[in-house]
Amino acid sequence: MILSGMEDEDKWLAEGIAGIQHNAFYMHRALDANNLRDALKCSALMLSELRTSKLSPHKYYDLYMRAFDELRRLEIFFKDESRHGVSIVDLYELVQHAGNILPRLYLLCTVGSVYIKSKEAPAKDALKDLVEMCRGVQNPIRGLFLRSYLAQVSIDKSPSLGSEYEGGEDTVMDTVEFVLQNFTEMNKLWVRMQHQGPVRIREKLEKERNELRDLVGKNLHVLSQIEGVNLELYRDTVLPRVLEQIVNCEDERAQYYLMDCIIQVFPDEYHLQTLETLLGAFPQLQPTVDIKTVLSRLMERLSNYAASSLDVLPEFLQVEAFAKLSSAIGKVIKAQVDMPIVGAVTLYVSLLTFTLHVHPERLDYVDQVLGACVKLLFGKPKLEEGRATKQIVALLSSPLEKYNDIVTALTLSNYPCIMDCLDDKTNKVMAMVIIQSIMKNNTCISTADKVEVLFELLKGLIKDLDGTAVDELDEEDFNEEQNSVARLIHMLYNDDSEEMLKIICTARKHIMAGGPTRLPFTVPPLTFSALRLVRKLQAHDGNVVGGGEEPTTPKKIFQLLNEIIEALSSVPSPELALRLYLQCAESANDCDLEPVAYDFFTKAFILYEEEVAVITCKPFPSARATHRVTVYMFLK
Repeated sequence: MILSGMEDEDKWLAEGIAGIQHNAFYMHRALDANNLRDALKCSALMLSELRTSKLSPHKYYDLYMRAFDELRRLEIFFKDESRHGVSIVDLYELVQHAGNILPRLYLLCTVGSVYIKSKEAPAKDALKDLVEMCRGVQNPIRGLFLRSYLAQVSIDKSPSLGSEYEGGEDTVMDTVEFVLQNFTEMNKLWVRMQHQGPVRIREKLEKERNELRDLVGKNLHVLSQIEGVNLELYRDTVLPRVLEQIVNCEDERAQYYLMDCIIQVFPDEYHLQTLETLLGAFPQLQPTVDIKTVLSRLMERLSNYAASSLDVLPEFLQVEAFAKLSSAIGKVIKAQVDMPIVGAVTLYVSLLTFTLHVHPERLDYVDQVLGACVKLLFGKPKLEEGRATKQIVALLSSPLEKYNDIVTALTLSNYPCIMDCLDDKTNKVMAMVIIQSIMKNNTCISTADKVEVLFELLKGLIKDLDGTAVDELDEEDFNEEQNSVARLIHMLYNDDSEEMLKIICTARKHIMAGGPTRLPFTVPPLTFSALRLVRKLQAHDGNVVGGGEEPTTPKKIFQLLNEIIEALSSVPSPELALRLYLQCAESANDCDLEPVAYDFFTKAFILYEEEVAVITCKPFPSARATHRVTVYMFLK
């Protein structure tokens, strides 16, 4: 059925082209003979082929271009009065006697362009006359192509600033008025297309409408190119008129496309200075319009504009761009009650990107965006939908990529709240992103408070969430995650010994909650971090650091290590615990703490006798492990 329809269109197109070629042949003969009467007659017959309603826009365009090429030759003939012997004023009246309205208006537009060029009448009067008479064609496809032809043959003859057809103070406004009126009528025709057939062909009609959208959008491009359309004229006339038409048409496709056109064709400076007017139109659009994409493109353009020069940044502060964008996004989300979560989050990702580009120093702005996102997600189930979680990860990753410093992100009060909105799997992904950022930038976490916040962010890796059993996880992925946590522990450091002990205690609190499968990964780096602090105190001749009630001493650190390793020995991971006991015993001995060293050695031998030595009763590979531990003990 579809194939048959396409074949019919090809047939109709071929017949239309043949008709144009046939009549064009006789028109050329009349033109060569300077016979105006026959030229008009043949051209009208030729243009009658454009009256067809059987072709899709794509096929109709092919037919239109054939006629357009012939009209260019006819226009040249009209310009030379010596060939046809009729004044341009009389010719303008003569072509209006054509029988059918469509050929009549094409001929009228062609003669009208010559009329304007002759300067025998004010350009603004001729253009106003033409744009009004084109209302006689109300078929959407035929009307759109007719008005496109009018714009094409007349815009270079419009009375704009600096044009040879300029004629008075209002010339720029006359041109703007002509383009705006033509745009308004074309948009009405375009919107009307959706109502031109039965419901069963609605999809076909929407496809055809999509093919014609550039004819309408071209008017906005023309407006942006008119000399003399300055910021004042754009702000007071052009933008309000265009937005009024977009909002009033109440058509989803038209509103989306035309709002996007505004953003793409007009200068960034104009967008910034008219931000409030432009943003005010978004909540008035139809609920089904994809506003997130259009708003995101606007913020992207403004971000690029801010990055283009430091000189423009004061303009953003002057117009309060951030506050206006933030307010507009809130109104759009409130107006579009059916907007999916992913759409709303995408808007906040774009706003955050804009903020980081334009106001990177304003952490309060960054936290405000995150807070708005938290408010959006509050009370809703944890996000599990793929696109939504990707946008949240993008939102949380943006500050890390901009500042290259997790410490900055840790100062954002709403950052952990958004992490809590993620499902367990995505929470782990984001935690790995944070660790990778720390390692890549060699960031040192230097206070216990920051460690507390950081480990709260990484809790998806440090402990089981929502009762997720470790044995449900992929072993390779689990090992990679825990090795990353182990590397992170080495990035927790402060030169102040008292603060360093607080850091170790804070890390211990979180690590001990990790369960038996995580401790073998996380206890060793924490132990060696503590031993590094012991060596530092030892280098200061074991002097007590800190003047509080509980000063930092090597003995106190060894007591802490004793508790940490004891938890590891009960996992059970006896061989690893034994090695750590012996390391602590050696360090205690170096600090001349013989009772402490003796205690560590005692626990090591007890652990060896009760746990490790039992391995000798097992198969040969385990006996080898026993041998290694025995040698290690004697070396110590």
